[in-house]
Amino acid sequence: MEEKKHIGQLFDRIAGTYDGLNHGLSLSIDRRWRRKTVECMKPVRHVLDVAIGTADLTIEMLRRGMAQRVTGIDLSTKMMAIGKCKVERLKLKEVEFVYGNAQQMPFEDNAFDGVTCAFGCRNFSDLDAGLREMYRVLKPGGQVTILEFSYPSNRLVRALYNIYFTRVLPFIGRIVSRDKTAYTYLNKSVKSFCWGEAFAQHLHDAGFTDEHFETLTFGIATIYTAKK
Repeated sequence: MEEKKHIGQLFDRIAGTYDGLNHGLSLSIDRRWRRKTVECMKPVRHVLDVAIGTADLTIEMLRRGMAQRVTGIDLSTKMMAIGKCKVERLKLKEVEFVYGNAQQMPFEDNAFDGVTCAFGCRNFSDLDAGLREMYRVLKPGGQVTILEFSYPSNRLVRALYNIYFTRVLPFIGRIVSRDKTAYTYLNKSVKSFCWGEAFAQHLHDAGFTDEHFETLTFGIATIYTAKK
């Protein structure tokens, strides 16, 4: 997908409206998904949040005491700038933002006690390379926790989902963000991405073990966990 080659620039363009649109268009269900994701974690000292974006997952981790310190990596400087403002406003000093590519991360092997990623994996130009990097930087015994969009299996839910993602979301997203391609890309990226057993197999192929996944809200999103 051509947009993935310039994913940082795409998210830079919509950074200012990203949080408001996400929470509004999902009726704040995305907040509940992140809370559920953090509940699937075990408390650890240092977590790497891949595709940290505006830091919503990082903030939830720190609030719930699941991490003492978080390092986040992202290709969108404007998304991270908003994230920095949010963590500073909340007086959370345990967060470091790093500009970089998740498929070639500037971290040593076995550097983190845990790795997380919320709605970032489908944006990798090479999913397997990104998962292998997560495995490389994770300490032995550590857990990776991933929240990602998936596709509903129920026919009625899938039909409504298709209408929403194909017509409603791109239309509203285009008006609010004034970007013609970003929310059309979201629809395409979700439809073309793997989920469920297929994604769990990618985790296994990257070296992880004990792969588990749990669907949320009729299968619209899925939480994946695995261990090194």
